[in-house]
Amino acid sequence: DVQLVESGGGSAQAGGSLTLSCEYSGYPGCIHAMAWYRQPPGKEREFISRILVDGRTSYSDTVKGRFTMSRVNAANTAYLRMANLQPEDTATYFCQTPGRQCDGRYRSATYWGQGTQDTVS
Repeated sequence: DVQLVESGGGSAQAGGSLTLSCEYSGYPGCIHAMAWYRQPPGKEREFISRILVDGRTSYSDTVKGRFTMSRVNAANTAYLRMANLQPEDTATYFCQTPGRQCDGRYRSATYWGQGTQDTVS
């Protein structure tokens, strides 16, 4: 199993910034695809961003241009830099890995972190 632990959540004022980290217990020699989701209070969990094994990123329209996802393979850590935060960004943020590439082969295996709460006022 892959363990994922999010950190960096907290409070921010509108227009401010926060950076989330997701440290995962990766497999030696493997590169993990990673993603961030969030669940606003009383709403469904929604996709925010992903970074593929080759480093390409994609974002939902609601955060495009404000959020930036990155990954440091050697540190088994993914990041989500959130800028120009708005009250509607208030949510619990979850880190996910949908799979990993090892020795050129991709294996799908989805794991989730426990989530970290962010509040924007």
